Amino acid sequence: MANIVNLDRVSKGYGAAGPLLTDVSLGLDDADRIGVVGLNGAGKSTLLRLLTKQEEPDDGRVTHRRDLRVLWLPQALTLDPGATVRDVVLGTAWLAESMGAEHEWAGDSGVRAILDGLGMPHLGLDQPVGPMSGGERRRVALAALLVRDADLLILDEPTNHLDVGGVDWLARHLVGRKSGALVVVTHDRWFLDAVCTDTWEVGDQTVRAYEGGFAAWTLARAERERVAAATEARRQNLLRKEIAWLRRGPPARTSKPQFRIDAANALIADVPPPRDTMSLQRLATSRLGKQVYDLEHVRLHAGPKEILHDTTWQVGPGDRIAILGANGAGKTTLLRMLAGVTRPDGGRFAVGSTVRPAFLSQELAELPTRLRVLEAVEEVARRVQLGDREISAAQLAEVFGFDDRRLWTPVGDLSGGERRRLQLLRLLAAEPNVLLFDEPTNDLDTDTLAALEDLLDSWPGTLVVASHDRYLIERVTESTYGMFGDGRLVHLPGGVDEYLARAVDRRQTPVATATGGAAAGPTAAGMSAAEARTAKKELSRLERQIGKLDQREAVLMDSLAAHATEYAKVAELDGELKEVRAERERTEEAWLALAEQVPGN
Repeated sequence: MANIVNLDRVSKGYGAAGPLLTDVSLGLDDADRIGVVGLNGAGKSTLLRLLTKQEEPDDGRVTHRRDLRVLWLPQALTLDPGATVRDVVLGTAWLAESMGAEHEWAGDSGVRAILDGLGMPHLGLDQPVGPMSGGERRRVALAALLVRDADLLILDEPTNHLDVGGVDWLARHLVGRKSGALVVVTHDRWFLDAVCTDTWEVGDQTVRAYEGGFAAWTLARAERERVAAATEARRQNLLRKEIAWLRRGPPARTSKPQFRIDAANALIADVPPPRDTMSLQRLATSRLGKQVYDLEHVRLHAGPKEILHDTTWQVGPGDRIAILGANGAGKTTLLRMLAGVTRPDGGRFAVGSTVRPAFLSQELAELPTRLRVLEAVEEVARRVQLGDREISAAQLAEVFGFDDRRLWTPVGDLSGGERRRLQLLRLLAAEPNVLLFDEPTNDLDTDTLAALEDLLDSWPGTLVVASHDRYLIERVTESTYGMFGDGRLVHLPGGVDEYLARAVDRRQTPVATATGGAAAGPTAAGMSAAEARTAKKELSRLERQIGKLDQREAVLMDSLAAHATEYAKVAELDGELKEVRAERERTEEAWLALAEQVPGN
């Protein structure tokens, strides 16, 4: 491996924001795949601009290998509105002529393959980029980078605006690159683990390097914090002794050796400032009845596009559901209907009388930008029940990471991540019992995401999440449904992997149907409403049976461990364990067979 970029004692800051990076030294080799993580505002994007020499450091220097080819996807980019997709991806409408497309991808078919992978199979190469959404333009720009060869590819939040399939395709594409280094900033933990071999953590004005992806970094950081806590405990013990010695009687104070006084003052001065922490605890929830949402033969449109066709679906108390689908499949439209923002075009849509939904949209427009942070919280609730105690709006804001300095900051001056945090805070302060989340991970750093997942882990109400963040989906949801653009809401017992497999099959074998959910097959088409209800009850019974068998298996495993030295007992328990596992497999097969027949599954 050869070194291609060096940062030598680099420092960088911005006016009132103060220093972001101080005395940072790093090296980058030609085969590195680096994931960059850190809190919002820690300096991740600043580090990328230094690496690309888009900005010069205040102190220190950044050196590149001679003739280094660097390609960069910034968070904000400007494309000529009159340029076509072909002009941007293959031409010089965005990138310089010296950055020509690699031969393998230079043809229309190569560009088409990349656009398909990024979730834009409908996009024509002669289509102008002017009328496109910001997300579509970013994906076109990303395609322009992927068709070119580079010694260093730098991507700032490349998974934004990609669906689960697009994130999966991009990860496989980047891992399969023949040469060149990669540096990527992203909040997508699954993507970090799938792509990156090393991690840089930006924070406290420095950059720490770790081997491995997100999981390895999490373990290493936990170990670092454990060691720091032990060191701090020893330091505090010594500090108490020194302070007690300094205060041992006024007459004796003047006779203390100066070096002991200096040592105590150094300990006190070394106390680090309290870091902003966000401990999201479970808020008090309202009572949720037996019925949440009940859809029967529902039809739903977004303009002329059919989102749901003759769909029957039930959402119950405590359900934890993930909604997967390509961009434009209708996930947001479905959540808006559940939130009561829109109504279905036909069928029966019943909402439980005790349901109090909270809808986290992708937009931040509903935030009162004219108010300050504390005023925006008090607009929803002045006092909130948090766990077993009642706290004020200011205390609640502190729980969500807004310290005294930020309480009086105008909402309009907050960063994107801070606005998202405030949006979550306001929703949860209203004490809902149903959470409807539309891409909740947008603009949140990895620490905030971990805190959000910690909250959702213990959420006692109903949760419906539409997200491209595979890590979040697999962590906090228990059942998965897919929307494939044909009017159906398909239950996916295999989760994200099944969705990806079905999405590939559908691209290879287009489904020629316009009838949607109830026309999924001859069995589903011929099932009456009464039969569907009976089948759903049987599905619930089978699910309970699987849960009991899982519990029985856990008990047997514990017994095997407890009687590990008793041969006869181990043989008996092992035989019983095999029977339980066989019965569970039969029950799961029966559930899967029935789930394929039930409309809306």
